[in-house]
Amino acid sequence: MPKLSGSSRGTAAKQRNVVRSMTRRHQVGAAGLLVAAGAGAAAGALAGARMISGPRRPWPDYRFSTFEVGVPSEDVTFAADDGTRLSGWWLDRPGSERVVIVSHGHRGNKSDMLGIGPGLWRAGNSVLLFDFRGNGDSDDGPQSLAHYEQADLRAAIEYAVARRPDAALVLVGFSMGASVSILVAADDPRVRGLVLDSPFADMHGVIANAVTRLRLPAVPLVWLTDRATRWRYGYGFHQVAPIEAIGRLAPRPILLIHGDQDRVIPLEHAHRLFAAAGEPKHLKVFEGADHCGGYFQERAAYIRLVADFVDGIRRA
Repeated sequence: MPKLSGSSRGTAAKQRNVVRSMTRRHQVGAAGLLVAAGAGAAAGALAGARMISGPRRPWPDYRFSTFEVGVPSEDVTFAADDGTRLSGWWLDRPGSERVVIVSHGHRGNKSDMLGIGPGLWRAGNSVLLFDFRGNGDSDDGPQSLAHYEQADLRAAIEYAVARRPDAALVLVGFSMGASVSILVAADDPRVRGLVLDSPFADMHGVIANAVTRLRLPAVPLVWLTDRATRWRYGYGFHQVAPIEAIGRLAPRPILLIHGDQDRVIPLEHAHRLFAAAGEPKHLKVFEGADHCGGYFQERAAYIRLVADFVDGIRRA
């Protein structure tokens, strides 16, 4: 075997040193990228948690009222058990057999309900429209996606029951409001029936869908957002799971409504909830409708569908 000269051995040693140096730089660079990626994911998780549960109001906050739809109403206020002041409109039908409480969606307000609310009032029901905390005319308070808002719906129920103890109580909810309705009614037998338009089955699933729609990696971003939500806003995704509560609604009737093109809460959430619910139950799927879009396909037919269902509910 030929021997290396001194100069050859020196050259080989220099090459080995260069390789070691490049390897170390690559390792440091890779570690830096991982740290940067981790920091970016953490920042994204904090931003996501803030978008879900942080305070946010539109500006300018222009909203329609019952004036625009020609319906008489009374401005009412009541408080959640944590002291948050909530605002609503009471649409009175003296002597009506039912009171319908309508709950809006995430970042919405009671003005969004000026289609279905007056429609059910014209059908002969007393109706309560109200703003969840941090929205519309209600005060700020700890906000969330269907966790803290449960206290708001419980307060609305107490108000309606105190005002009309003789009437059957029906909940109508849209999106987050529908999920809140499931969670609250599961433990309140005074609720005699529910109309649920586009609810989600579990918070983890709806957040994972939102992350995927943004073309971001669901793993680990959903997990990190859950942790950020627990740390910053005091609740975790596992605490908001209507799928685990809907079975306790039976034997009270449920009307589930969903669009088959829903990009916010996919139709599979409705199928899962329907499978977990007891009888009597009915699922109405609007073909071609996006999130909460069934009403806008045919407003009059939608109101008739809901009004006919509500008309069949009686006080126990």
